[in-house]
Amino acid sequence: MLPDTLRSRLRLPLIAAPMFLVSGPALVTAACRSGVIGSFPTANCRTVEELDGWLVGMADDLKRAADETGHAPAPLCPNLIVHRSNPRVPDDLAAVLRAKVELVITSVGSPEPVLKPLKDSGCLVLADVASVRHAEKAVAAGVDGLVLLTAGAGGQTGWVNPFAFVRAVRAFWDGIVVMAGGMADGQAVAAAETLGCDLAYMGTKFIATRESLAKDGYKQMLVRSRLDDVLLTRAFTGLETNMLRPSIAAAGLDPDNLPVRGAIDIAKDINAAERDKPDAKRWKDIWSAGHSVSGVSDVPSVAELIERTEAEYRAARQGV
Repeated sequence: MLPDTLRSRLRLPLIAAPMFLVSGPALVTAACRSGVIGSFPTANCRTVEELDGWLVGMADDLKRAADETGHAPAPLCPNLIVHRSNPRVPDDLAAVLRAKVELVITSVGSPEPVLKPLKDSGCLVLADVASVRHAEKAVAAGVDGLVLLTAGAGGQTGWVNPFAFVRAVRAFWDGIVVMAGGMADGQAVAAAETLGCDLAYMGTKFIATRESLAKDGYKQMLVRSRLDDVLLTRAFTGLETNMLRPSIAAAGLDPDNLPVRGAIDIAKDINAAERDKPDAKRWKDIWSAGHSVSGVSDVPSVAELIERTEAEYRAARQGV
């Protein structure tokens, strides 16, 4: 269960999901100001010094919001990619600890190497998991919450049906549960809560907001796309990943005849030099989307998106 001190600061039981090369300070702080947890991958910063700057700047922004409104905004939430191929894990962890954040998400690997220092600092730790076995291991390691990566998530995704996954995990876990995948609107958030989740991830619709770091072409492609345009493939990361067919075609590739990529190498994704090469197309030019893409109809501000989602959520909770 969510601590009452955290729940009281939320307008919606929602996290603006951490999205590679998309979630930046403007999106995160706008979400937090509107009562939704704002998250971002620390790998979105090219250096640890830039990460320190982001964390300080966002903390200052949220303090100003608290002073202006007299109400504490929702917390920001860094996402640490803990895969063994990520050489920045120790430095990014140190930056997060310096910032004294309240909440952290770990993904692409076991949370165990970073768990003790985070918990010792008083931070709540949520771990991405894609199977019941992974969930059991994360619980045994001592996490506070589980982010259930289901089949509808954009980017690196899960394979499990969300209804079955939540109930299987709730059979042995009474801590925080977050559903990730296919959150198209407030009705979906309410459904996740009814199923037994404390929070839901919403990613794709936040890509198509004015504050996101996504290119305008990416945002407009989301508006034009629908569920059938999402392709599940291993071609770009070595893991099952939901990508947009139109962006694959625009890059000169045949979505139905993609090469098979080798093992995942996170270092290649977060390396600044690699990111600037003309042939570094994944994430930069070939874009991801979740099953909720059919719900993207325009490019609003973050505040407008959250206001709409809250109205949908309230209507669903009231049975309207």
